[in-house]
Amino acid sequence: MERIEARRALPMVGSLKAPRRAEPGPPPRSVRVSVTDRCDFACTYCRPSRSDGYAEKRLMTPAWRTMFEALRRAGVERVRLTGGEPLIHPEIVPIVSYLSSLGFEDLALTTNASQLTRLARPLREAGLGRINVSIDTLDPARFRALTRGGELGPVLAGIDAAIEAGLGPIKLNTVVLRGVNDDEVERILLWAWEKRLVPRFLEVMPIAEGAKLVGDHLVTATEMRARLAAHLLPEEAVGETGLGPAKYVRARRDPGLRVGFITGTSDTFCATCDRLRVSSTGVLRPCLATDDGVDAAADARAGDASSIVEKIGEAWAMKPDGTIWKGCTEETAASVSMRAIGG
Repeated sequence: MERIEARRALPMVGSLKAPRRAEPGPPPRSVRVSVTDRCDFACTYCRPSRSDGYAEKRLMTPAWRTMFEALRRAGVERVRLTGGEPLIHPEIVPIVSYLSSLGFEDLALTTNASQLTRLARPLREAGLGRINVSIDTLDPARFRALTRGGELGPVLAGIDAAIEAGLGPIKLNTVVLRGVNDDEVERILLWAWEKRLVPRFLEVMPIAEGAKLVGDHLVTATEMRARLAAHLLPEEAVGETGLGPAKYVRARRDPGLRVGFITGTSDTFCATCDRLRVSSTGVLRPCLATDDGVDAAADARAGDASSIVEKIGEAWAMKPDGTIWKGCTEETAASVSMRAIGG
């Protein structure tokens, strides 16, 4: 089985590479699938430019169907579609419909919302359950700068369309950058709560282009929470089992409202990671912070779901030991393409 090795050697722990887990444990329950590496934005922490190129051998829809079947047969329960920007995939609605037919426990999607006004209702009718929307500012000029040319208006309209279509809960992801958008944290929080959405604030992580930003622009989750303390209950932040690394705190004015914080730089969450990732080129990747993985593209194109099930096991056995390995703070993370695997 062909392996895709990291572009740079894994960091050394003593005289050894970052160790794999002693026991792989149960098969992965949660998978993030990058159905395309293409995106209509070029966010500064994700892509070096709008002309950074795209993968030449992305999987087509028939191959994705085989991949999805294999994931289900391997015991996967939760699927999140990502990109690039998944909504610019020309067959995203049929893809969602097929996934829904396979009976996954949870089917979600992460988007920049630029295409949601036309797709929110078709996606809901196709079986999509939840969405996360990436939105880093509510200022149109700042939005254009951060996305290198994106327009805020269609994104806001797309969020409203998702609310009307009944996609929910809707979570918002905001990467907080010191000196760039950190002055908007309170504004975004209150705006999201007015719409009964769940804002989530992320530390910029030293992965891909983010590695160039951490030194000057990192705002830790601890600092974010301190800035928002007047709006939050003085309680311990609590995660959602099986639904990612965010930890949530409830609002003082209405405990039905909450805000999430996602670390990854100040406090990595590798020890509890249960995710496998599938790149747009069909590589099964057990960790966001390296390019290690198992190539299942040929099997997907050949319609061989059984072989992919075996490779899922092999990829999962490559999962780093999260008690020692510290994910996106490791040296390998800086060379990974965030857009290629959907974050």
